[in-house]
Parts: sequence; C-alpha cells; structure tokens
Amino acid sequence: MANKAENLRASTVDELKAQIVTLKKEQFNLRFQVAQGSLENTARMRTIRREIARIKTVLGEKLASADA
Repeated sequence: MANKAENLRASTVDELKAQIVTLKKEQFNLRFQVAQGSLENTARMRTIRREIARIKTVLGEKLASADA
C-alpha cells in the first residue's frame, strides 16, 4: 500500500483529479452491472472504492500543504 501512496504523491493535483473522475465512472458502470446481475468480479467494487479514498487522502494532503 505504501508503494501506491508514494506513486500518488508523485502525481500532480490535476492528475489525481483526473484519476478520481475515471474511477468514479468505472464505479458507476460497476453499479449498473451489479443491478443487472452481470458483474463477475465483485471484489473490483471494493478495490475501486479504496483507490478513490486513497487518492482523496493524498489530494487532501497536497492541498493542505499548499495552503500552509
């Protein structure tokens, strides 16, 4: 996990925001697949949710350090 966070910290704020948008779109599509009963990899939903949270955490750190 530390490796993922390190990679995210090396990214710019704009890149992180773009990643969040991409993951939110994927999460939206996965929700539709769940509703249809066609989702095969249910663990992907958990992974996406955690990736979004990880990115938001790093983004918050970056914005807080920019304000200080």
